[in-house]
Amino acid sequence: MNLANIRNTLKQLASKEKAAVLQRFFKTGPGEYGEGDIFIGIKVPELRKLAKTYGQLTLKEVKQLLQSDIHEERLLALFILTLQYAKGNESDKKRIYKFYLNHMRFINNWDLVDTSAQHIVGAFLMNQSKAPLYRLATSKNLWERRISILSTFYFIKQDQYVDTLNIAKILLSDKEDLIHKAVGWMLREVGKRHLETAEMFLKKYYKTMPRIMLRYAIEKFPEPKRQRYLKGQI
Repeated sequence: MNLANIRNTLKQLASKEKAAVLQRFFKTGPGEYGEGDIFIGIKVPELRKLAKTYGQLTLKEVKQLLQSDIHEERLLALFILTLQYAKGNESDKKRIYKFYLNHMRFINNWDLVDTSAQHIVGAFLMNQSKAPLYRLATSKNLWERRISILSTFYFIKQDQYVDTLNIAKILLSDKEDLIHKAVGWMLREVGKRHLETAEMFLKKYYKTMPRIMLRYAIEKFPEPKRQRYLKGQI
């Protein structure tokens, strides 16, 4: 199965109407976070299905998809990478992890980050030094910072929260709404598993963290407690 065949399949699945909706949803207009991104209108479940079909692509072929101007091709590439990582041996996993870090400039929208970072970067670093995540957390690039916090979702699922909280602290003063939402989401995930740990962090920072970050973090709290946080009465 060559790339020409894959792209022909994608073309057949494309929808101009869906593409128009996605262009707006992912903020692709001038000055917006996804400026210039191109969608052809393919649903995520269809791309996940295709990833299983084309799961044997070489990294060279995946690279060509990942470097595409078309968003769905990049997303397909990342779905394939996550599947290959999950099935790979230790050598494969290391190679895919390094490939991912070397091509982060193409992982440039929130869905691309959210569907891949934890499964590749987080999984690889689970029993390694977390230093790469801290470097990413201080990057000037929005998507690299989002990768840093989303990668810790893998740790959270293993009931390890320290790095999530440390990176959340680094990102408290971030100016990007997409980082506020990502950090709040990860704090919420910590709270779902260990409320005391999440609240230790929130009680210290909830009055100074961005409002949307707080709202995401406490979204699942009982309403009376949620209102006390919102009103600064904890």
